[in-house]
Amino acid sequence: MTEVLKAVYDEVAKCNKCGFCQAHCPIFDITRDERNVARGHNAHIKKLIEGELELNEELKDPLFECLLCRSCVANCFPAVRTDRNVVAGRAEYMRRVGQPKIMRFLFHNLLPDQRKMAKYVRLGAYGKNSGMTKLVRALGILKWFGKDLDKVEGIIERLPTRYFREIAPSLDLGPREGKPKVAYFVGCGFNFVLPQVSVSTLAVLVHQGIRVDIAENCCCGLPAYGYGDLEAARAIARKNIETLERMDVETVLTECGSCSAFLKDYPELFEDEPSFRERAEALAKKVKGFSEFMQPRLSSMGKAKELLVKVTYHDPCHMSRYQKIVKEPRAILQAIPGVQYVEMPEADRCCGAAGSYNIMHYEQSMAVLAKKMENLKKTQAQILTTECPGCLIQLSYGVRKEKLPVEVIHISQLLERAYLGN
Repeated sequence: MTEVLKAVYDEVAKCNKCGFCQAHCPIFDITRDERNVARGHNAHIKKLIEGELELNEELKDPLFECLLCRSCVANCFPAVRTDRNVVAGRAEYMRRVGQPKIMRFLFHNLLPDQRKMAKYVRLGAYGKNSGMTKLVRALGILKWFGKDLDKVEGIIERLPTRYFREIAPSLDLGPREGKPKVAYFVGCGFNFVLPQVSVSTLAVLVHQGIRVDIAENCCCGLPAYGYGDLEAARAIARKNIETLERMDVETVLTECGSCSAFLKDYPELFEDEPSFRERAEALAKKVKGFSEFMQPRLSSMGKAKELLVKVTYHDPCHMSRYQKIVKEPRAILQAIPGVQYVEMPEADRCCGAAGSYNIMHYEQSMAVLAKKMENLKKTQAQILTTECPGCLIQLSYGVRKEKLPVEVIHISQLLERAYLGN
């Protein structure tokens, strides 16, 4: 038994096999396969630890089909951390079966180096925008990433070729005198895919009179962690902790719900390194998500213009269940003059994006998304807001597929529209 599995044995043993998780698992709802539900995952991992089960290709799909959405955790009486147990299982799978070379290259070479990452993403953008991805499929490249790449290609219509970090030097970052108050942590999704969201976020912060310094951070490390590469996740976390410590700010802010959640969870990566855990804990206390940071400060934003529009909100899993940030975004939306806020049924149910889940498991992801779109239709909202790049991309794709007259935007973009008129 490896140390990674040994560390979660007590946690998997807490599962009493009641099956209450079945009613709350988006993937079990689709597959009706016991291997996909929390008690199935915990039973598998317990048997792996006890040596009663072999880890082979047959267990790959159940392990990697979990969304890590924590819906099971939120509805589990003993609160078993099934998400953490599944990641441990994935780590063990990668150790025994082997990690694809392209995945190791991504996690160990690209994610820690944003400049190198930008070069490769730009190549991908040119390929996507020029149709070269068809050639990639024809050559059989990236087979590990799923059989539905022809369908996956439509999730993003077009990739930008100018990223936020390239736009940033031309932006107003607030007063330069004195100590910086906020370090802006640049998430990969907003930097490379949705740079306009980052621009709106900074505009709102500066409008409030806050000095913002843009961090020279790399990826938060969540993609590596999610696929069980704990070595890469720790290396990335160390790099970010050291970078952010040098900035000496009161707050580390990101409008990416996944980034803020994982930054707050950094201490879990260093349970066996007490000194570094303390540094991770110090950072975690400074981290704020966008609505978490802005909601208490909304009264100092000045007068907003009236927006006569019906708005609803989707809770990213990393906001509602990982960080318990639920009231703040709704309070912001309800405070904007003219906004008619309507609650979406099952607003906190996963949209099926889950990082790269919609690439790796397209059909399951689309089935989860279809339910989200049905709930969106019930609201008759004109604007759907959220706080995660993966959710924004997935929900926008769903709206396009369903041909719904709904605009999908980040909550910072709506605030910019209300307070700055942009």
